[in-house]
Amino acid sequence: MKRYLLLCAIGIVVTAFIPNLTRKSAAAALQDDARVAEVLDFLKANVSATTDEQIRITEIAAPPFHEGARAAYMKKLLAAAGLRVEMDTTGNVIGEYSGTSQDIIMLTAHMDTVFPAGTNVSVKRDGNRLFAPGISDNGTGLAALVVIARALHETKIRPKSTILFVADVGEEGEGNLRGMRALVDAYKKRLKYVIALDGSATEYVTTAALASRRVEIALSGPGGHSWSDFGVPNPIHAMGRGIARFVAARVPESPRTSFNIGEIEGGTSVNSIPSRALMKVDLRSESEAELAKLENFLRDSIQSGIDEEMSAARERGMAGNASMLDLKISVLGIRPAGELPDNSPLLAALLAADTRVGNRSRHERSSTDANIPLSVGIPAISLGAGGRSGGAHTLEEWYEPTNRELGLQRVALTLLAIAGLEP
Repeated sequence: MKRYLLLCAIGIVVTAFIPNLTRKSAAAALQDDARVAEVLDFLKANVSATTDEQIRITEIAAPPFHEGARAAYMKKLLAAAGLRVEMDTTGNVIGEYSGTSQDIIMLTAHMDTVFPAGTNVSVKRDGNRLFAPGISDNGTGLAALVVIARALHETKIRPKSTILFVADVGEEGEGNLRGMRALVDAYKKRLKYVIALDGSATEYVTTAALASRRVEIALSGPGGHSWSDFGVPNPIHAMGRGIARFVAARVPESPRTSFNIGEIEGGTSVNSIPSRALMKVDLRSESEAELAKLENFLRDSIQSGIDEEMSAARERGMAGNASMLDLKISVLGIRPAGELPDNSPLLAALLAADTRVGNRSRHERSSTDANIPLSVGIPAISLGAGGRSGGAHTLEEWYEPTNRELGLQRVALTLLAIAGLEP
């Protein structure tokens, strides 16, 4: 028995040692490969051109569910970078850089923004700073996608794994990660790693997926005149009562949990009792269990608001036994949780890249395209593509290309390390 346990222990040590040795050997080979140095030099030399391309991409509007014009442009750019390009039925633009194996590494950047149709997306300069909605999120990622594809093509790098350069749809808001869901469904059997480029920051790497629910709540009632029909059940009043109860919820700090009522609408005029009220709520948590509890509390709170409003209407003699308020709850989006193991080769590759470019990054949990592959056990991370930025998701969003090459080189080194190189 002791001998058996000893052999098991040796087996565990060897099993852990071999992958680590393989990763260190791969990193060393990458370090000494002249072609990799050429890729890094190309990225540094093309920083200015990359920023110019980012401006052109940003100025093509891509509101939620309407990424078509930007997709057409990205298709041209990836084709010009030497890739074989196609667009799938979901709207994703997929450029293939063939490897010698059937394994697939996916480098992605989402095309959609949070801004509605009609938003002015013209880029304005103030010194080294660029201002425009979506200039960083995700103009930075899309421009990086293109220049890294160009770098591999120009230097004639031969990877072992096939690399897919993907400009995907539906990452923001109610898009519900539909682009990434379609990609994982299509390539799941061959997909080994996913790197999602999102924004500019290089001081962190997203290794854990934040679970979220987006919920729409609609209430409808009889409506009427604010004076002559005073007392009938008012959907906005009912929703307000429910909101007051819900926002008083005490959510845990650990696991961190949050909520946000982001949209409210309803009514037709100040002197009309509305016949409809609607709100959209964002719920997030590091724990699926806490998220479920919070969603249940939201539903209970709104029902309590309805009950209170109906009770008030009955006291005023304006309601019978029936509710007179109809409730409809729709789940607009579900983003699953997941986490990259600490011993993942993908994380080791990223850390080696950080060391080479002189960067330090902390691990973070967030809601990105990486949620979908992580939730099904496919190793994935989300990275910023370099530079500095601020004001994301606002009309004052800005970007500066300062140290942009560091972010580009960090991504390329991570990508090539996990793809492997042929002699």
